[in-house]
Amino acid sequence: MGTPQPANHVWVILGLGFAGIFLITAKLKKKKKSVNNNNFGAFIHNLQLLPPPPPPPPKAPLPLSPLTFALSDLFDIDGHVTTFGHPEWARTHEAASQTCPVVSALVEGGATCIGTTVVDELALGLSGENKHYGTPTNPALPARVPGGSSSGAAVAVAANLVDFALGVDTVGGVRVPAGFCGILGFRPSYGAVSHVGSIPVSKSLDTIGWFARDPNILRLVGHILMQVPYIFQRNPRQIIIADDCFQQLNVPLDRSSQLVIKSAEKLFGRQVLKHINLEDYLSSNVPTLKELSSLKTNGELKVSSLKSLANVMQFLQRHEFRLVHEEWINTVKPDLHPAVSADLYEKFEVSDVEVEHFKSIRNEMRAAVRSLLKNEGILVIPTGADPPPKLGGKEISSKDYWSHAFSLLSIASISGCCQVTIPLGIYEKCPVSVSLIARHGNDCFLLDTLQTMYSTLQEQVDIAAKSKSPRNVVTKEEAAEIAKERGNQAYKDKQWQKAIGFYSEAIKLSSDNATYYSNRAQASLELGSYLQAESDCTKAISLDKKNVKAYFRRGRAREMLGYYTDAIDGKYITIVTYYK
Repeated sequence: MGTPQPANHVWVILGLGFAGIFLITAKLKKKKKSVNNNNFGAFIHNLQLLPPPPPPPPKAPLPLSPLTFALSDLFDIDGHVTTFGHPEWARTHEAASQTCPVVSALVEGGATCIGTTVVDELALGLSGENKHYGTPTNPALPARVPGGSSSGAAVAVAANLVDFALGVDTVGGVRVPAGFCGILGFRPSYGAVSHVGSIPVSKSLDTIGWFARDPNILRLVGHILMQVPYIFQRNPRQIIIADDCFQQLNVPLDRSSQLVIKSAEKLFGRQVLKHINLEDYLSSNVPTLKELSSLKTNGELKVSSLKSLANVMQFLQRHEFRLVHEEWINTVKPDLHPAVSADLYEKFEVSDVEVEHFKSIRNEMRAAVRSLLKNEGILVIPTGADPPPKLGGKEISSKDYWSHAFSLLSIASISGCCQVTIPLGIYEKCPVSVSLIARHGNDCFLLDTLQTMYSTLQEQVDIAAKSKSPRNVVTKEEAAEIAKERGNQAYKDKQWQKAIGFYSEAIKLSSDNATYYSNRAQASLELGSYLQAESDCTKAISLDKKNVKAYFRRGRAREMLGYYTDAIDGKYITIVTYYK
């Protein structure tokens, strides 16, 4: 009797398995070839950390198979010396004896690591420059910096050398290069991803972040790293636009915040939108920060609340970095970028009282953002204030430039909240991005919201790019609606005079809208300005004879003024109009 032969279907399965291995190997070779030939200066070391063999059918493949990724060079890899962005660090430190847990989790999830990437010196910069290992080339804009500190990781993703990459975000190390390179970047909530096996920069601010081009990959990596199961997806109940932050941009609103507003209206309805002046909110809800902002120098107000917050963030980063690394710096005296050197070698003394003062601000910030966003709220801000600096440009060494950037970056860094950077195309040859922030611990909700909104956002980006309308400002009607919404929010906050100011601004922009007059009348009634209220309601009724609220408010104003007969007539007309 001959030897039994395998059934045909077994050969088919084996054939498919070998074909799959061949395809994965071919993809990895292609990636490796591209890294070697043109890696945009992103990589320091090429290596391969291979995932375990895929499970046989019918079991599901590993969740990250066959994705590839890269690492900023400050994560431990067994047998490798981490450079921390400086050759002197590599020279004075031993090779790691084990691999960082977050890296192991990604490899065990099916992804293949192909190399380590450039970071700013000691991960302290934001420009992405490194004179020792070279400045990675920004694929979106080669004449400008890629942003840092995780510059190489962002460039590797933007250049399509890997599917995703890991970096560290302390004061913007993932968010800034994501914005500059035109890709997605995620800073998780503080403590959501383990720091074990990565070199600390500032222990109370450090987060392990990641980059991707695809929101599905960004979300998938998040679930692996945060070790959370997939749960029922929730839509945001409020999307809050920080109007004052967007008004400082050089990019017009119809290429930034208006894209988010239109996407939100299309997906969730106008009722989810809310407008806020973030400076005012922080001044009212972070008392210790308000004390700091109120300090006077030479008789003048020192700084705004957001700039004060930026100062707190920079102080904490500097203080905590020196606590861990000052002995090494003083012993080795490494050759550093002038800006980094000035910070680290400058005499720097701080009292325990000052440290506690800044920690109080951090605790109050987290509570204030939690109160604002609750469980299902999203705050919308610009990722950065200005376009990426030109290579060798004066902005790179400008304290004003980075102070402007830090004001926005400090919101999530100090509060410990999660933030995602989303590309919004190109404006005047530079990448534009916006950021969504959710409260601390709401990382999966934020990643779900990104996935829901992303395609609609990109549709709006395409429409805006093709539009022939003036690009410098939004239309008067859109600006009037923004002013009205800000007035509504001020009214809810019982800031009657501020509400009247916003409604007046809306009327100036669009004088034929009955709602604006009626709303201003409502705020005037709260202040006892009955003549103004009566006049506004009369105007509203002349514009819209079915405006029920205007009739009712005019009746109340006339009643308070003693026009009892007119007041009764007003209420009667209101009732008749309502039932018609």
